[in-house]
Amino acid sequence: MRRCDGTGIRSRLKICRSQGLVGSNPTTGTIKDKAPFNFDLKNLAYIIGVALGDGNLSNPNGRAVRLRVTCDLKYPFLISKIQTALKIAFPNNKVSLVKRSDHCVDISCFSNKLESLLGWKADLGSKFVQQAGIPKWIFSNAKYIIPCLRGLLETDGSIYLDRGYKAVFFTTVIPGLSEDFYEMVSILGFNFKRYTIEPKTNYNSKTRYNLRLTRNVQEFLNLIQPEKI
Repeated sequence: MRRCDGTGIRSRLKICRSQGLVGSNPTTGTIKDKAPFNFDLKNLAYIIGVALGDGNLSNPNGRAVRLRVTCDLKYPFLISKIQTALKIAFPNNKVSLVKRSDHCVDISCFSNKLESLLGWKADLGSKFVQQAGIPKWIFSNAKYIIPCLRGLLETDGSIYLDRGYKAVFFTTVIPGLSEDFYEMVSILGFNFKRYTIEPKTNYNSKTRYNLRLTRNVQEFLNLIQPEKI
């Protein structure tokens, strides 16, 4: 079993920094190297994870950027949790719930700080096109890595039983984001297995990058504490 105490985490952070294994390098958008000022950084790291999973940026009125996070209505506590996180980050901005016709809800927030904080743009295409990834400052400390992983798993992850044993699964179509995820869990001392699934039809034309944990699962869940368990 790998160590997941403070000493072990600090040593892996040093190794990753020396090797330069921190953050994606998107072709467009802006990944910030330094942590922003005047924000609760643990809360912001969580929002970044959520947004990279099920978030979308747009600028519908040409004046303010809008973040929409889509969530299934069967997760009311998660909806409330994301809404609260956005209210903490943007206390002077309206955070609203917009019902959809597919048994989901959009958690919506307007702010012109969103693009610089998240690292991709509203008008330059999808997160896949922009190759969005984790801001580098998150890799500097486990206290930021943990909430960011929590946000990613609560949106693009799942916990399930594999032959009677718990397993954790994360999937994305963004290759750099899969590398970021792997780097973060490795810093924390967990060994996720990586594999890809190639598209079988033109309709589903993107390669999926999957990561799965089958060992020390409960230890990982106790550390990350995702809502969807």
